[in-house]
Amino acid sequence: MRARLRHPLIAVSASVALSVPWLLVWATGSVHALSTGAVVVVSGLAVLGASFLLAWGAETAEKDVPRAFALAVLAVLAVAPEYAVDALYAWTAGANVGTPRGAEAANLAVANMTGANRILIGIGWSAIAIFTVYKARTSHDPSVVNRPGRWRDAVTLDRDISTEISFLLVATAYAFFVPFSSGTFAPGGSAGGIGILDTVVLVGLYALYIGVIIRGDVDEHEQQVGVPAYFQAYPRRRRITTVLVLFAYSGLLILTAVEPFAHGLEELGQAVGIPPFFMIQWIAPLASESPELIVVAYLVNKARSTAGFNALISSKLNQWTLLIGTLAVVYSIAAGQVATLPFDGKQVAEIWITAAQSFFAIAILSNFEISIREAVALLVLFISQVVAEFVLIRTLSEGLAEAYSLWLLDAYTVVYLALGLYLFVRRRGEVRALLGRTAITVREAVGGRGSDPEGAD
Repeated sequence: MRARLRHPLIAVSASVALSVPWLLVWATGSVHALSTGAVVVVSGLAVLGASFLLAWGAETAEKDVPRAFALAVLAVLAVAPEYAVDALYAWTAGANVGTPRGAEAANLAVANMTGANRILIGIGWSAIAIFTVYKARTSHDPSVVNRPGRWRDAVTLDRDISTEISFLLVATAYAFFVPFSSGTFAPGGSAGGIGILDTVVLVGLYALYIGVIIRGDVDEHEQQVGVPAYFQAYPRRRRITTVLVLFAYSGLLILTAVEPFAHGLEELGQAVGIPPFFMIQWIAPLASESPELIVVAYLVNKARSTAGFNALISSKLNQWTLLIGTLAVVYSIAAGQVATLPFDGKQVAEIWITAAQSFFAIAILSNFEISIREAVALLVLFISQVVAEFVLIRTLSEGLAEAYSLWLLDAYTVVYLALGLYLFVRRRGEVRALLGRTAITVREAVGGRGSDPEGAD
């Protein structure tokens, strides 16, 4: 009886059951009949169930495709709601060009995008690193290194992740120039924009990345247990069908449930006095990032922290390329012409601090590990900036709050850049090895031959 209760399909059925109430509400169009609290609960449970189904699908797929590609698909599906929210704002902006509503929507698109990216690193990378080290006390995760001294324990990463880190570094370097690339940025800091050039560069960069990793060999996948092990025992055709069904079903749940979940949280936040713009930049992205964070926490809980961090880095890469790049496309379609999504000086500062945070985070990973001390630094910098800005918004007049917010963002940008430059200079040998490994991987993917540079391994 106990063995029957532990059958893997019991867990799958339980996850599906979490989603059934939401599917019934969504399919019958009765979401509006529920209270805000009920919408948050029902849609939140669906997101939870979808996250587990998505993780199982990705783990099962590792038997048939390179793990990096399986995790890239997982990352795209997990952050799909973020694309949907930003696309909605970009469309509204394009459909209302030259109006206050259009300008506000364009700024919200950028604010939501930068908020999501900073949450992914500031909370995602840092909290998962801390959780991994904590969990290793009982799970004996081989990726965790214990060192003497305060907060010196670290999570080591697979060196095959060098491709993702290198592509993310290139995207981050380009992001600093996004406000200039459209030609609309004024030296005085008044305006910027995301144009078609950004789309070509960033989407092209992500397409190149996918082209590289999909040509990789299928790894000797880690021995699975539970649901993934059960599905991997299926014959190949049935196994692939199962993976596709899991991806499709969880993707449907995430796309339909996360937006109501985020909006419900926004309404609850506004009811207690949190400013709407602040909610859209921070609370809504936090809700839309929840499937990704749940999936990674699940992987860490199984002592698969390497796969978890690979998923987080892949998510950051696709958000930092595809998410930014597609905004100009959606805006142009709505506007009926090739156009540049405009934003104001505040959003210029938001893009720069987001790029600076990414720069610092990549510098941390340049030696293929993240220590508790580094994770705490990421978390404290992120939390302190958000809290400080919230205090400014709540205590000062609108004009003063905006001025001080810009200074605050600029100050944190400088701090992130200084810390990142320090680490890159200190670890220049590791950075050369990282870029060398990536160069070899890219050459092999396009059919060339290369040899390991000294120190690449």
